[in-house]
Amino acid sequence: MKETIRMKIKYFIGLGVIILSVVFYMIRSHEEKPKFIDFNQKLSTSEGIDSHRRTLNVAVSAMTSPKHTLIYYQNLVEYLSEKLHLKPHFVQRKTYREINELLARRQLDLAFICSGAYISAIERGVALRLLAIPVIEDETSYHAVIIVRKESPYKTFDDLRGHRFAFTDPLSNTGYRYPLSLLALRNTTPDDFFKSHFFTYAHDNSIQAVRRGITDGASVDEFIFCYLKRKNPALVQNIRIIRRSNAFGMPPVVSPAGLHPAMDQKIRQILFGMNKDPKGRQILEKLGIQRFTSPDSTSYESVKKIYRLTEKLLKP
Repeated sequence: MKETIRMKIKYFIGLGVIILSVVFYMIRSHEEKPKFIDFNQKLSTSEGIDSHRRTLNVAVSAMTSPKHTLIYYQNLVEYLSEKLHLKPHFVQRKTYREINELLARRQLDLAFICSGAYISAIERGVALRLLAIPVIEDETSYHAVIIVRKESPYKTFDDLRGHRFAFTDPLSNTGYRYPLSLLALRNTTPDDFFKSHFFTYAHDNSIQAVRRGITDGASVDEFIFCYLKRKNPALVQNIRIIRRSNAFGMPPVVSPAGLHPAMDQKIRQILFGMNKDPKGRQILEKLGIQRFTSPDSTSYESVKKIYRLTEKLLKP
């Protein structure tokens, strides 16, 4: 009798484990998670919008650190994919150059890139199509700002001579090319002007490097600085701005020119209509974007001017 009871207990315990395993598997299998591209595999670029196409390959340059970039843009990429009836492939790389290389190889459908990376690609003969630009605080342009710690004695860019400085990315307009242009106008180089300098590969990393005293100064995207100030004031409370650049064309949304004309047009329509759709508007609000609008290539003349000026400085 006892043996029979023990067998029944073992049976029900075993059955419970099986049921829980099946339930757990079903929950896991239905979880929606962002999909990342394996860069050891070559992406197909010959597909159009048709019944055979399965994925939308989207890259977002890490203007903020990769973790935050994912948080900010994951919903936007998923929104676009849902509207196109495709599965999202969210691409992240550490540097802007790596995203540009994927665009040059036509291995992406679209990308959210920095203005400096856009001009760098164009100047090197990469054919890109401007799809859209964000409108932020009623502006379609943005600025670089030179930042230092509040308690520091620095009041001008020249005061940073002989001190430490953080750049963002070698292709960043606000995080590298702009401060480099200030050096070019002074007929000097980073090695000669600064005590030391380094790249952080994200604007929020540069901001935190200043906050923590790892560097004496940095050049960053003003919108990202203000975004952090609104969302988490503690991150910038001991930082002040000592210089603001002229206006630059807003970081654009681009695609490889001529790759998928029909898709490009559809993506533009979706982006331009996001602010009129409750779900789309909620995503934009989290990103600090009012809406997307048509880009004007002439907006990037100031970026191009700085790029060409600093190219001379970078030549060996």
